[in-house]
Amino acid sequence: MGLRRVIKAARQLALISVGLLSTAPTYADSAMVVTDTRPEVAVKKRPKTLFVIVDGIPADVIERVNTPGIDAVTASGSYQRAYVGGELGLPTQSPTVSAVGYMSLLTGTWSNKHNVRANHGLEPNYAYWDIFRVAKHQAEPATTAIFSTWTDNRTILLGDGLPEAGGNKFDVVADGFEVDPTFAPDLDDVDRIQTIDLHVTSVAAKSLVEVGPDLSWVYLQHTDDIGHRDGDGPSMDLAVRWIDKRVLELHSAVKAREQQVADEDWLVIITTDHGRKSSDGKSHGGQSERERTIWIASNTPSMVSPAERKAAIVDIYPTIVAHMRFDLPDEVAAQLEGQSLLSK
Repeated sequence: MGLRRVIKAARQLALISVGLLSTAPTYADSAMVVTDTRPEVAVKKRPKTLFVIVDGIPADVIERVNTPGIDAVTASGSYQRAYVGGELGLPTQSPTVSAVGYMSLLTGTWSNKHNVRANHGLEPNYAYWDIFRVAKHQAEPATTAIFSTWTDNRTILLGDGLPEAGGNKFDVVADGFEVDPTFAPDLDDVDRIQTIDLHVTSVAAKSLVEVGPDLSWVYLQHTDDIGHRDGDGPSMDLAVRWIDKRVLELHSAVKAREQQVADEDWLVIITTDHGRKSSDGKSHGGQSERERTIWIASNTPSMVSPAERKAAIVDIYPTIVAHMRFDLPDEVAAQLEGQSLLSK
């Protein structure tokens, strides 16, 4: 029984109760072929990674609410708590807000380096390479995909196509819906974002099965919207269960892909970008324990134990690098704040 299931069981006892882009390339020859030396994967495999950010779900909520989608991911893998916000009282201390969390994951650094400190007025420091730039820097560039309810993730945080960010372009893109006035125009903001999340998930699942990009990021926003509107309580729990169905759809797509293509080795990571205040769960941004505490769910049993060290969001980047067997320039490796969560 995984840690997360143990936590849930203990609490229950205590209570006694694509549209893909038409220009999407062919991927058959572009993925790196490596030999995975783990005993359970002793044949040549093409490493693939899907990471998903589901926005603003505190660890205590994800551990309490019934989430069969995440349970399916961790059934043969692992779940652990982690932290955002850098190191308290040190230059790395970072606001526990969304864009800061995304950028900390994407660059493996805290805000004192990547320079994203809020959700507005974004001026990323592109000197700190994001994981997709690393993917494109390989001798055989990896294929990349982004499926996002917030377009700024691609256009600003990752600087898609900007020379100062490396000049690379994503191979598969599904975003821009929130700024498209013709997309679900009759819905209020919260319902519209939920509809976009649903569409983004559908496009991502189709891509994962049919295309199988080497490195894919899915970003879903609905849970954070509900948290800001309603705080802790039944509607947040309902939103978590709804977003968990999206996780199940994505994970099922990966499993379907694995059935079709036997020589791929998939790493799936599900996480969140921040917690929420304990007072009512509506806000975040500070340095309280609940705001700083996140969680990481994965499909690999090779993650280090929480007893060995406490994980951080900046550890996801080097974890992906290790799984993908990416060559990392020395100057980029020296900039990282995290370390791989994969056991040696």
